[in-house]
Amino acid sequence: MDAKLVAKLGREIYLAEQEAVPFEPLTERHPDLDPSAAYAVQEEYVRLRTEHGARLVGRKIGCTSKAIQGLFGIDTPDYGHLFDDMVVPAGGTIATSDLIAPMVEPEITFVLGHDLRGPNVTTEDVLNATVTVLPSLEIIDSRIRDWRIVFADTVADNGSSSRCVFGPETKYDAGLDLIAERVRLLRDGEEFDTGSGTDVLGHPATAVAWLANAIAEYGGALRAGDYVMSGSMTRAAPVRPGETYVAEFDTLGSVSCLFT
Repeated sequence: MDAKLVAKLGREIYLAEQEAVPFEPLTERHPDLDPSAAYAVQEEYVRLRTEHGARLVGRKIGCTSKAIQGLFGIDTPDYGHLFDDMVVPAGGTIATSDLIAPMVEPEITFVLGHDLRGPNVTTEDVLNATVTVLPSLEIIDSRIRDWRIVFADTVADNGSSSRCVFGPETKYDAGLDLIAERVRLLRDGEEFDTGSGTDVLGHPATAVAWLANAIAEYGGALRAGDYVMSGSMTRAAPVRPGETYVAEFDTLGSVSCLFT
């Protein structure tokens, strides 16, 4: 895809996020937007965000469940970037007026003690590098009208990322079974859905290993101290103003937020 068009689309996504105004699907207007070009658009969006003062604090992984991959007709996850102004304090409030069509997902977030650079990063490599894990909520949002997306759309749109809420840190050790870790996602005290670590590519650390290898293709690496959100353990819950969401994990604790 032409570099000028990549720059134009990256700016379109940046402005749509800033103004909370959606646009029509990129792939409907540009059928040649494949995943490779979509990641180039995402990088242009990232450049604009950092140019305007946002600080990169981590990465998020999406499309980690078989159900979502089947919906998109793909066999791979995708990723996006996390910035400091996306992070909401645990128990904090999120204004829906700042977003377009938000949804909530419970996830396990990893913090690494040293950098991981692909290729050939394994699940074991990730676990050996992990210092802490956190119960988390990712608030996804699409700048594309009515979530009418295919895979390349969500890739270009920074993995449909928007906000994130991190709970208490738990020191990781080999006795912590992240595959078996279960979560209940509650909406206003009522159970919306449940899931476990096995719903995230079979193991949340496998998703992180995938990410390390994927970004290595573009010269990137996972950095020590960054947040790495490993992917949703349940269905995404559509949000309405006034709702409170809580993710209750078996051993990692809980994390919540309120939408206004």
